[in-house]
Amino acid sequence: MSKKVKLTIHPKFQIGQIDPRLFSGYLEPMGNLINPSLYDPAHPTANAAGFRQDYIDVLKQSGLPAVRLPGGNFVSGWDWKDSIGPKEQRRKHLDLAWHQYYSNDVGHDEYLQWAEQSNFEPLYTINLGTGDINDAIYITEYTNHEGGTYWSDLRRKNGHEKPYGVKMWYLGNEVDGPWQVGSWERDPRGYGIRANEVSKAMKWVDGSIETAACVSCSPCLNHYPDWDRQALEQCYESVDYISLHHYQNVRPDHPTWMLGSAIYFEDYINTEIALCDYIQTKCRSPKKMMLSFDEYGVIPHPQAEKLYYGSGPHNIYRLFQDLSYRPYITGGFTFTGERFHHGELPAALCSASVIMTFLRHADRVKIGCMTGGLGALISCDKEHFWHSASYYTFSSFIKYAKGVSLRVGVDCDTFDIPGFAANDHDQYADRQGIPYIDAAAAYDELNGTVNLFVINRYADEDKTAEIDCTGFEGYRLVEHLQMHTDDLNDYNTWEEEKLNMKVNPETTFENGVVKTNLKAYSWNVFRFAK
Repeated sequence: MSKKVKLTIHPKFQIGQIDPRLFSGYLEPMGNLINPSLYDPAHPTANAAGFRQDYIDVLKQSGLPAVRLPGGNFVSGWDWKDSIGPKEQRRKHLDLAWHQYYSNDVGHDEYLQWAEQSNFEPLYTINLGTGDINDAIYITEYTNHEGGTYWSDLRRKNGHEKPYGVKMWYLGNEVDGPWQVGSWERDPRGYGIRANEVSKAMKWVDGSIETAACVSCSPCLNHYPDWDRQALEQCYESVDYISLHHYQNVRPDHPTWMLGSAIYFEDYINTEIALCDYIQTKCRSPKKMMLSFDEYGVIPHPQAEKLYYGSGPHNIYRLFQDLSYRPYITGGFTFTGERFHHGELPAALCSASVIMTFLRHADRVKIGCMTGGLGALISCDKEHFWHSASYYTFSSFIKYAKGVSLRVGVDCDTFDIPGFAANDHDQYADRQGIPYIDAAAAYDELNGTVNLFVINRYADEDKTAEIDCTGFEGYRLVEHLQMHTDDLNDYNTWEEEKLNMKVNPETTFENGVVKTNLKAYSWNVFRFAK
């Protein structure tokens, strides 16, 4: 017999303060992600810098707090100095990461001015692949120093009188990945020493900044997590965050298993927190390391037909390094907007489940940059903007996940996920006992609000649920917002929006208890106010 669903929230079940940057985006100059989506000098709304003003206006309305830029694999071979000054004098380069010609029309200043115009915080990644310590010093000086030096005066000459004041700096990108230009894959201690010295030097230029060191960019890599330990032991005292990335492959043939994939993010976070705390004790340090999960995504992938099990070093090389067959192209590859599992709701719920995992670790995970975050908030073509299903899940967090994260008691049935291998690299062990109901909550005591986020992972079964809120005396239910569809192939266009949030009028609230119906495969936000 199926167990009745019961959830419990209480103001005493606090996890930690929610950093607004937990709901941020990520940008890298791949294909059409920059041109023509946000940069198009020929567009009717283009401003003086060539950015689409209509795109900026929509982005400002979204409330997006921050974006990590300008990469990504791209940045490990990019010389920022070639991207400043008059555009006609800038050097065009081969982008080894994505095998494209990069014109540098959008350069260091353009990225940061676009951030200013769009009202979000830039989270900047520097090149520690082909770049050196002087590059790190000079870019900090150019960006953040008031004036009176060669680099800061050059910024003023280039048209930006005041410092940009970038606060968050990432010390390289996925530096342990064999696919990375200038990879530190075989020298974790060397990277740790470099990160330590670079972080020190950058903070000597500007003592107000924070830095993040890379750890293993995939829990599937052979050297994980020992690479992380060796690197972090060298730079623990100098940096403020570790930078995590993960792209989880999921089988698209079972919707419930797809949504359960967030459990692998949970494993990754728990391992890194334990590793950081071990090194904190080893260093006899009072500092508690924070986490930045600044690239993530969930990708549908079928079970591989042929595998060389064990994901050994040779297989990693074969997968990621033998790329000589790829031709260089102008403009890069194009993202065609093909639908996740032929529809948008599974993608939206997968990403939401990952963000809820971050919320449940809000005491340590302070930054989260969704790789498709800009696309989630702004679906566009040359003429139109519209909202995808992911807009409604992602914007729910931006609007309502404020204050402190609360631990949610969940009592429901569970399911298992069988082992799965997408390729020689991405292989996942089976997992048992995953709750069908996924939940997280935010409590803003100052403003008198509580917001509960719930996903029903049942693919084809509505569930009656009770939510015990009796600990929040004097609070009322404002509304129950819900998004679901009977057809998982549904997606939104600018002509028709099939997927959106609607108020569930049948949800009741009496004596501190909510009674509701959670639609199969649905996104739910319960809003309470004092």
